[in-house]
Amino acid sequence: MIVSGLEATVQQPRLSAFQWALLAPGAVLLVVLLVAPIALMAVVSFRPFIAGRVGSGAGWTVRNYTELIEPAYAFYFYDTLRIGFIVSAIALLLATPLAWQAARTKRRAMRVSILGLLIGLLFMSLVARLYAIQMTWGSNGPLAFFGTLIGIPARSAGYAAIQVAIGLLHFVVPMAAIILIGTFQNINPKLEEAAASLGAPRWRVALTITLPLAVPGLLSAFMISFAMCISNFVVPLILGRGIVLFTTNLMYVRFSDVANFPSGAAIGIIMFALAGFVVYALAGFVRWLAPAEARP
Repeated sequence: MIVSGLEATVQQPRLSAFQWALLAPGAVLLVVLLVAPIALMAVVSFRPFIAGRVGSGAGWTVRNYTELIEPAYAFYFYDTLRIGFIVSAIALLLATPLAWQAARTKRRAMRVSILGLLIGLLFMSLVARLYAIQMTWGSNGPLAFFGTLIGIPARSAGYAAIQVAIGLLHFVVPMAAIILIGTFQNINPKLEEAAASLGAPRWRVALTITLPLAVPGLLSAFMISFAMCISNFVVPLILGRGIVLFTTNLMYVRFSDVANFPSGAAIGIIMFALAGFVVYALAGFVRWLAPAEARP
């Protein structure tokens, strides 16, 4: 009993008045700038829409949510989540070797080149990159024949989805790689050297030592990439050609074109709930993978 009491004391430290004072400004800003707008959007999502009126009407309704179950609307959610998941997985496959090389290479020129490329892509205008992709991969671009090679016509919906995926990869790969560089730098290289000294080839060291230790970072990079994909507005707007549209585009139409604030708010709340579900599911997966003694 004494031991358990000591553990409870250690595990639940109490914040001092000074620490609370340091946390207060950030907490107030978080409530005012984030929690309050989302709460207001949740309230508006249950208000009725009155045609010809900007905003919402009086009363309460769930129609703004029930109408989103219809296939015409559900397809937007399906496309957003499907493309976002696929692009996030591909981003991890592309970012992992870049990040590992940047974290482990002893050649300064190589490390600086990789970091410079990643940071340069982050600072380069996204719109400029998207129009460059459109000119290169579009139906009249020099690489449009790629669609014919894989059996997807350049003017089809499938090819538009490929262009959107390429645009999103430009957007998320640099961020995922920068996150993973820190992850690999925090893994003690002596563990890899010990496995190699026992005769394990490089691929076995990577699969049995490096990647298992990097799982929390990999899932963090995946979650951030997924969030950036499903919340993107510009990429499907420019490269989707009106064929591939995300929920963000549908939300924009609801808010700006038809002034249907309740419907746009309902779409936002649903996407917020879906994103939260994905985050908690992946966090639970990380806890499940962790050793029993390391679980909270």
